[in-house]
Amino acid sequence: MANSSGLRSYAEILRLPGAGRFVAASLVGRFPGATLHLAVVLLVTHVTGSYATAGAVSAAGALAYALLVPRVGRAVDRRGQRRVLTLVATVFALSGVLLVAAARAGAPTAVLLLAGAAFGATRPPLSALARARWSHLLRDEGSGRLLGAAYSWESVTEELLYVVGPLVVAGVVLWHPALGVLVVAALGLAGSLLMAGQRATEPPVAPRAPGDGGALANPGLRALCAVWVCSSAMFAAWELTTMAFVETHGDAWMIGPVLAAFAVGSAVGGLWYGTHAFAAPVDRRLRVALLLVVAGMAPLGAMPSVAVLGVFSLFSGLLVAPMTIAGYSLVREGVAASALTESMTWLSTATALGRAAGGLAAGPVLDAHGPRWGYALTLGLGLAALVVALPAAGAFRAMATARSRPARGGPEPEATGEEPGSTGVARP
Repeated sequence: MANSSGLRSYAEILRLPGAGRFVAASLVGRFPGATLHLAVVLLVTHVTGSYATAGAVSAAGALAYALLVPRVGRAVDRRGQRRVLTLVATVFALSGVLLVAAARAGAPTAVLLLAGAAFGATRPPLSALARARWSHLLRDEGSGRLLGAAYSWESVTEELLYVVGPLVVAGVVLWHPALGVLVVAALGLAGSLLMAGQRATEPPVAPRAPGDGGALANPGLRALCAVWVCSSAMFAAWELTTMAFVETHGDAWMIGPVLAAFAVGSAVGGLWYGTHAFAAPVDRRLRVALLLVVAGMAPLGAMPSVAVLGVFSLFSGLLVAPMTIAGYSLVREGVAASALTESMTWLSTATALGRAAGGLAAGPVLDAHGPRWGYALTLGLGLAALVVALPAAGAFRAMATARSRPARGGPEPEATGEEPGSTGVARP
């Protein structure tokens, strides 16, 4: 259970000047992250009657986002959040309106694909921007206690969005199929503009070092992105296989509760993680959490019923948030401030690519062999993440200790003390 002093940390961070306002804004603006795919699929299937077309339009948006978001992150690092976020959010909202107009007009599939790609590509990366604001707001904290609580708060609220958001979209489309996309676009725009207008908590643009090769010049970040691709593929395969398992057992209405149980478990794990101080360095925590998450996938093929799977999902989700939290904390410790947002958005790219790969791999396996082999694939993808992580131990350790080493040819880095407990992303 979370200790009382840790829980008080959450109250402390929300009382910081300007914190409550940007937290509320980012919470609204991150609604699209949990709902965009569902809203697009519901709209396109209604107007075309084709799940294949709907899936293609949604996939076009996901792929375009994966390609564009690191460039958005780099632009934020160079020009500041306000300018970039205002532009991206405006284009995002207009793209949503364009997609609705094209769908209602019966536009050709190619037009729907282009509109869907634009809508997905310009989704504002508010998760990364919010974490960057916390890092700036608590930059002078010596112990890291409040920063850990702040990042854990991000994790918990994001998981709750994945529980509540789809329910909201599923409800509004009962009034009109286009309302899902329009609500997603409107909330993304509103939250982004509210956040962009809060200059007091906006991180300043950090000077870039001469010869800076960009975020991916860091070997530890490259390795972490590879781990993120594999682990995200694992989670995508788990999700699709779990849906197939539930349907196979004739309990289709239980799909939502089982997936929600996993998300709730992750949120609880993130809340617990942020209220505790750990002696182990963050790179070791990442490896241990990853190992335990993968181990939790091993028994899935032997689940006897949907009810047992639901209970097991609650517990197997507990370490998902701590794993991803440790990964993002490693980024904060191991990259320069001038590349922080870009580095975090590269993990978003890895997540999108991994989820796409996992879904593509799991589909044919499920069609040919059923859920048991789907869960075997899920475990295999997790083992691949471990195989990638093992030889990267040295690079991860270098990232974890980067802030304690003097910058070569420059001043001492800003002291941060204890590594924060979490970073707030429970969706690798």
